[in-house]
Amino acid sequence: MSQHLSAILVRYKKSESKHSMTFRSPRSFIIFGFLITLLLFIPHAGFPQNLPSKSPQAFQELFDYSLKEKKGLTFFVQGQTIPGVVIRMIGDDAIEVRNQTSNRIIIRLDRIDAVAAN
Repeated sequence: MSQHLSAILVRYKKSESKHSMTFRSPRSFIIFGFLITLLLFIPHAGFPQNLPSKSPQAFQELFDYSLKEKKGLTFFVQGQTIPGVVIRMIGDDAIEVRNQTSNRIIIRLDRIDAVAAN
């Protein structure tokens, strides 16, 4: 918290000790307590510690659909969007895709963030 913001939210009066603070009203004490509570608990509420890991098997149904029906999918890979049709599965960790601009694109399954059916 910046010094300017803390000076506005919490009024304090300096005593002989450099580090002592006294609150002039119960309201400022409540505001200070509320801000401390927010700073402690907000990061934990928004970001769970155990994020579910991406499972390549979760996309398998869409891969099979694209392979059999020759329908296009959109792959979202680390901030990039790659449209294409699945040509074949390469083992358990990659797929081969083609689109209008490239005949052969190899995508590692552990790098895929999301897949959308066109």
